[in-house]
Amino acid sequence: MVHTPDLAAEITLLPIQTFGMDAAILFSDILVVVEALGVGLQFKDSLGPIIERPIQTSSQIDALSHIEAEDKFCDIAQAIRLIRPQLKVPLIGFCGGPFTVASYMIEGGSGRDLLKTKQWMMRDPSSFHHLLRHLTRCSIDYLKLQIKAGVQAIQIFDSWANALGYYQFKEFCLDYLKQIVQELRETKVPIILFCRGSSVFAKDLAAIGPQALSIDWNGDLSHIRSYISPEIALQGNLDPDVLYAPLATVKYETERLLHSMRGNPGYIFNLGHGIKPDTSPDAVKTLVETIKNF
Repeated sequence: MVHTPDLAAEITLLPIQTFGMDAAILFSDILVVVEALGVGLQFKDSLGPIIERPIQTSSQIDALSHIEAEDKFCDIAQAIRLIRPQLKVPLIGFCGGPFTVASYMIEGGSGRDLLKTKQWMMRDPSSFHHLLRHLTRCSIDYLKLQIKAGVQAIQIFDSWANALGYYQFKEFCLDYLKQIVQELRETKVPIILFCRGSSVFAKDLAAIGPQALSIDWNGDLSHIRSYISPEIALQGNLDPDVLYAPLATVKYETERLLHSMRGNPGYIFNLGHGIKPDTSPDAVKTLVETIKNF
């Protein structure tokens, strides 16, 4: 579906048509860059993404394909061009953070403890940085292609950053996010940073100059607002599992978060992570209506 522009466009538009959110996000996946690098990618029911040829040696890094973004991602650019004329709200493009994408390539798929990744990172940091540099360059080119095609904001998802200790986060995650932010600054397109652990790393993420931070649900958003520059918008941070609660509870928890952020003009209501597949559409409808009526 990601590589079929008509379908990607249709899926991107569905939640806007159904619920009326204030922005759309491109239907795609953070692993399209991995697929383009030639290591093989498939999705299996209940297992998620599977990397067919995981990176296990430094020589495999040297052999990774060079990505020509205009060629490898032409169908994604076409989807963006199809979506834009049909939208009355902004379209957000995205990519995965280099550390998170590297972890999928090394683990061979999803791995919450990231044991293979962290072992490599600790034992051979030089080659690990080599992989991160390659992924950073590919990500910048991919994001520039999305911007050229018409996305109006960018979000970078470093979903597994919470697996890192503080100094490892700065070295193997933050430095590469900073490179992406700096290189995209000339485009004038707003950049939103998200990672699991963002409530812990918020000060450091803010220091690299994004236009917005998306905060996970583990922190008190109003407290985080107190020490983040008002020039940086905050996005978040309702626990997605609240949407399993009775609708009255969904409304209460949504209003509680809205009240806590009252008076903050740079605030974007959002979940603290992605919505889960079995979430009730009625819960989403209640959430959106509560926000719009607040």
